[in-house]
Amino acid sequence: MTTLSHPTPPGSSPTARRVLVSGASIAGPALAYWLDRYGFDVTVVEKAPTVRGGGYAIDIRGVAREVAARMGMMPALRAAHVNSRRLSFVDAAGEPVGSVQPEQVTGGSAGLDLEVRRGDLATALTAPLEGRVEFVFNDSIATLDDDGDAVHVEFDSGTLRTFDLVIGADGLHSNTRRLVFGPEEPFHRYLGHVFAGFTLPNEFGLVREAAVWSEPGRSAALYAHEPDEDLHGFLIFRNEDVPFTAFRNPEAQRALVRERFPERSWHLPRMVEGMEKADDLFFDIVSQIHMNTWSHGRVALVGDAAHATSFLSGQGSSVSLVGAYVLAGELARHSDHEVAFAAYERLVRPFAERNQALATSGGTVLIPGTRQELDARNAMLREAAAGGGMEGGGATHAAHSAIDLPRYE
Repeated sequence: MTTLSHPTPPGSSPTARRVLVSGASIAGPALAYWLDRYGFDVTVVEKAPTVRGGGYAIDIRGVAREVAARMGMMPALRAAHVNSRRLSFVDAAGEPVGSVQPEQVTGGSAGLDLEVRRGDLATALTAPLEGRVEFVFNDSIATLDDDGDAVHVEFDSGTLRTFDLVIGADGLHSNTRRLVFGPEEPFHRYLGHVFAGFTLPNEFGLVREAAVWSEPGRSAALYAHEPDEDLHGFLIFRNEDVPFTAFRNPEAQRALVRERFPERSWHLPRMVEGMEKADDLFFDIVSQIHMNTWSHGRVALVGDAAHATSFLSGQGSSVSLVGAYVLAGELARHSDHEVAFAAYERLVRPFAERNQALATSGGTVLIPGTRQELDARNAMLREAAAGGGMEGGGATHAAHSAIDLPRYE
């Protein structure tokens, strides 16, 4: 195999540093890309059988665009750009409230932000790693033993290996975080909502747009890409308590969602029917991860494992890309991993927390909690549709760029 030469930042000597990255969604491959570029020996382990394709579209905005540009991904991402044209809202009876450009709600920049399917982003991240980074699929970390000099890992498959560093990039319900920092509960912040996501046939005439139905504490959304593709349905509702008993019971999940959306208006009956039949139902709670530290010894966390922002922020993937870039750069800059981990956290934590805060204001747009909030949101939508802006858009845009991105090469 031909080995490509990549620049390494001055003062670093990572050639013998073996790094295990757990998770091959967004943060994991992004981190692997930069670590490989700096000369690290990288292994990525993923419990799924392959990199997941398809999926709903996600946004890449603010400083995350610059990270994507430095990775050389912009041509592939522009080619995969979905370019949603409209976001429409209807009331409880299905009557139109207003239609706006998505950027008026997200605080993004029209013509600059990228909107790509999660699978297309994963492909763009992993394609350059073929033949360079070891991927181990259908496996996961069973135990970690950090003896101070190395991390000894036993995988679910029974394989035993040793690494210099282990990075958990395995999402909101991180297995790596559980093994090193303990159960999720102390770090988990429930934002009071439950959601069900699924695909269903596009029988609604939607093309590159989204439509949202809302009642206080409940919303239903249809999100379409191309006319000949299935669309994505989301049913979201306020729930005071975490529905623990439903997490491992798909029938209980369907029953709970069905009970919360009994209306016969708009497309709700068809959506509930689609949810009942879907073989890709994804049921979870809207939540974030808040930790006092993102590292312990030779193990660190990145992306949602460290600081999940929740989908209400619209920034999970963007913050993950930025965090992976900074973590790899600091590890390449500093031979001492503890110094690198501290520098990474010092730079990224304020940015992550600023974007976590978007979930509160974003939730009032997507899921107004009270009749007063719903009426206020609808008034803003009507003003925006008439040519005005959405209140808070400037603050949202500022959060997207709230970090000075270092250069490591």
